[in-house]
Amino acid sequence: MNSKIKTLIFSILIFVSGGLFSQGGTLRGVVYESEPHGSQFHLNPLIGANVVWLGTTRGAATNSEGRFELEKPARLPHKLVVSYIGYESDTLNITAADTEISVVLEATRNLDEVVVAGRRPGTHYSTLEPMLTNVITTSELQRAACCNLSEAFETNASIDVSYSDAVSGAQQIQLLGLAGIYSQILTENMPTLRGLGQPFGLSYTPGPWMEAIQVSKGAASVINGYESITGQINVELKKPESAEQLYYNFYANDFGRLESTVNAAVRLNPNWHTMVMAHGELLSNTIDHNHDTFLDHPLVRKFNVINRYRYDRPGIMESQFGVRILQEGREGGQKSFFQNNENWGSNNHYGFGINTRRYEAFAKTGFFFRNMPDASLGTQFDFSHHSHDSNYGLTTYDGTQNTFYANILFENTIARNPDHRFTTGMSFLFDGYSELLSDSLFERREAVPGIFGQYTMNLGEDFTFIAGLRADYHNIYGGFLTPRFHARYRLGEHTTFRASAGKGFRVPNLIAENTGLLVSNRRIRVLEEIQPERAWNYGGSVSRHLMLFGNDASITAEYYRTDFQNQLIVDVDTDVNEARFYNLNGKSYANNFQVEMSFEPVRRFEITTAYRFTDVKTTINDVLEVKPFVNRYKGLLSGSYATRSNRWQFDLTAQFNGPSRIPSTDMLPEQFRMPTQSPAHTMLLGQVTYRLRALDLYLGGENLTNFKQMNPIIASTDPFGDYFDGSMIWGPIIGRMFYVGLRYSIDR
Repeated sequence: MNSKIKTLIFSILIFVSGGLFSQGGTLRGVVYESEPHGSQFHLNPLIGANVVWLGTTRGAATNSEGRFELEKPARLPHKLVVSYIGYESDTLNITAADTEISVVLEATRNLDEVVVAGRRPGTHYSTLEPMLTNVITTSELQRAACCNLSEAFETNASIDVSYSDAVSGAQQIQLLGLAGIYSQILTENMPTLRGLGQPFGLSYTPGPWMEAIQVSKGAASVINGYESITGQINVELKKPESAEQLYYNFYANDFGRLESTVNAAVRLNPNWHTMVMAHGELLSNTIDHNHDTFLDHPLVRKFNVINRYRYDRPGIMESQFGVRILQEGREGGQKSFFQNNENWGSNNHYGFGINTRRYEAFAKTGFFFRNMPDASLGTQFDFSHHSHDSNYGLTTYDGTQNTFYANILFENTIARNPDHRFTTGMSFLFDGYSELLSDSLFERREAVPGIFGQYTMNLGEDFTFIAGLRADYHNIYGGFLTPRFHARYRLGEHTTFRASAGKGFRVPNLIAENTGLLVSNRRIRVLEEIQPERAWNYGGSVSRHLMLFGNDASITAEYYRTDFQNQLIVDVDTDVNEARFYNLNGKSYANNFQVEMSFEPVRRFEITTAYRFTDVKTTINDVLEVKPFVNRYKGLLSGSYATRSNRWQFDLTAQFNGPSRIPSTDMLPEQFRMPTQSPAHTMLLGQVTYRLRALDLYLGGENLTNFKQMNPIIASTDPFGDYFDGSMIWGPIIGRMFYVGLRYSIDR
């Protein structure tokens, strides 16, 4: 570490040797809406309501049961503001004696006393966060099958999900026009799905486990680390203290895929809660609808369980901890491969198989100080072990990763002024990798200690400014700094401007992040020593709430740009028989513009429409090229209607996907060549839900237009020949699919 970085780290430590925010115990509550039913009113939990201490940005959003939990300020009484779009805000005076409250919000009325309240939107942009944060609630997740995290974004305009190849079933996301590896994926604000877990990791979190998803675009907070470049995706799991006592979900589709999930939560005593969530998946049907000799989807056997606990001593400490176990087996390849077990390891027929084992233990604790009422201390710890054994045809790829993550946070006000706060802390990240690719063994150990400081300034409720800086030291690549800034300005009551800028740093995993290339006979060539990826991201947005058709509506326009200082280039253009890896030598950037609007043309009928334009280019073989497999534009039109009793719900979503560049295939024989770009295409999905008291029945379909990429595997009849390639995927490879399911729950 050079002397300048040492001096800067020492200065940060001196500056941030102070505290966290005030803690005067915990306040819990439920927020309801009052909905008329004839001459009476029914109370329904209000999902995603904002609960904020007056004059601060400290608050919470209600979960799928309308519940919230937040820490009391040191000085009581204090006013609490509860608000939600389309409803009258309520302000309550909270005293030290208040521990649990219930709040009922009434529908807002315009000047002519017309009720403008409608259904609770399943997705919305947080009005509190300085970062542009899209909150996806349980009600939104249930608008489609959403069997796991990879299927949670089908009604979302910001994130694209696609297959990395036509054999393994591995899926990848794109945010702001760049691959998901540049978006930090968190589980309850702790990094997850890193390294070897990335190829199939999106399927490791079942949909029925999720309480909400927060998608933040642009530079993220320095508190969660340095790896985020395009944003963060934070998954909030269901909590032992607020989840249903019992929840069961069953899903089946016409391809033979079966899934079952059971969640159970128990209150052991006033201080202890526990919860077990178990999930199983089975797909054993061999299907080849396009008759290319390969299965359209892999066979899957999966078991996934988590046991978590919560311990709460009001005014002293709160703790959450648990363990998680996952085992998964996948098999794919030619249909003929499964007719004889002796085909493994031979070139008689092409087969794919991977067995994954993943174990995790985690803990989060908050400590409160009676003699320091304006300060608190938080700790986060996570250990995970990931191992897999796999075969892609004749290629063996085995890997093991051990990861330990620790984060210690201390936050406080400045001069006991809640409008000026700072957070400081230290973190440590360790990754131990061992990868075997055919006969080549790759091992490395990464240890990264770091410190950080973040200052937050609030000028009333209209302006928030956040400045953060991290200083980390990588045992291989040395020291580096990560500055990030955020600002939010509210103009009047209905318009909000946001801006952000920040830097990201990450170490690429060459094979794990490009397993799709293993489904080909390309030779992998690493032309030089690969350096860490570094990039700046900056952009902003404007959000406006307005009245349309007599109901509340919102519109958000945003623009973000990412500029890479260094990037791992995966060159599949120069030679059709090779995949070349090298460092960026030139420009690489991504521009992303999106506008989105949500409104209710009639009561209980929600419509979301969006358009996104993406311009992503990178220097490949000294030529600035359009990045392959990135849609030039995307349109979304999504509608959801529920009957007045909420017994029936109808959901329909159309995705309009623009063309994308396909890497050059000019060197292939003519019968194997592909066009230079993919065609624009439309995807349609829908679902009908029928609700009884504790039971939901749903029926739906995906890819209803039955659009498929023709011949997704090049030279599929000669999988051990020079031209075989199953990695050139630009569109859906599975056709029309129908499913049924049920959800059963017993609330508290």
